[in-house]
Amino acid sequence: MALVDEADRHVAIPVTPTGAGVLVLAGSSGRIESDRAELFARHGVRAHAIRWFGGAGQRRVPREVPLELFLDEVALLRESCDRVAVLGTSFGAEAALLTGTRTPVDAVIAIAPTSVVWPGILDGSWSSHWTAAGVPLPWVPFADDWIATTDPPEFRDLYRTSVDRHPAEAQAAAIPVERITGDVLLVVGEDDRVWPSARFADEIVARRAAAGLPTAVVRHPLAGHRVPFPGEAAPSGGTRMARGGSREADDELGAAAWDAVAGLVLGTTRPD
Repeated sequence: MALVDEADRHVAIPVTPTGAGVLVLAGSSGRIESDRAELFARHGVRAHAIRWFGGAGQRRVPREVPLELFLDEVALLRESCDRVAVLGTSFGAEAALLTGTRTPVDAVIAIAPTSVVWPGILDGSWSSHWTAAGVPLPWVPFADDWIATTDPPEFRDLYRTSVDRHPAEAQAAAIPVERITGDVLLVVGEDDRVWPSARFADEIVARRAAAGLPTAVVRHPLAGHRVPFPGEAAPSGGTRMARGGSREADDELGAAAWDAVAGLVLGTTRPD
């Protein structure tokens, strides 16, 4: 049985298909990225944008979300596409990277990525964001004495402190990105105030390099956590927090990344 209800899936069908398909995942906002899916469709790519928590029959929050949800969606895209990519932002990037470690995909694009698995909370109980075959994946616990010192809160230091304080758990929770058989592209704003995505990207690159695998990275020193592609409206919604960057810098990063993103999804370019 499908894990995504039809009401929680937006399918963007290109007028002139190229044979490429992409699964599009939002982050903690929980929205369906329908506009982004339509952007891909205008370039000949069939796109499925899904809600992966908070939808019909789904987990209420990003906690113990079954990875099978994403694996099934990739399999659904495979039915009509010769090439399949997964693109996610933030928590969605976490899901995209994990999906690529568990099923063959042609490309993974992670925007504001993480190199480790994180927890979610429900009714006062913490557990992994993700499960596989019903078993929670290892996760990094948060530093329980951390307190935000800004308004709106910046959580970058919370994530950094939590990894540094729990090295054994961080090692166990590391996403095994060397298992991704397809191309990998990371899109990073170095002024990300949500979590240290630049540090996480470096860790992903190093782990894949140790396995002899290339990783493409597009960076901007002044961009933040949210990265709009050309023609997209600035993202909104989600939890109130500082995300860093500026509209100008975020747009610049999105414009710089788009050619690489489209090239990998379509299969016309490869990472250096």
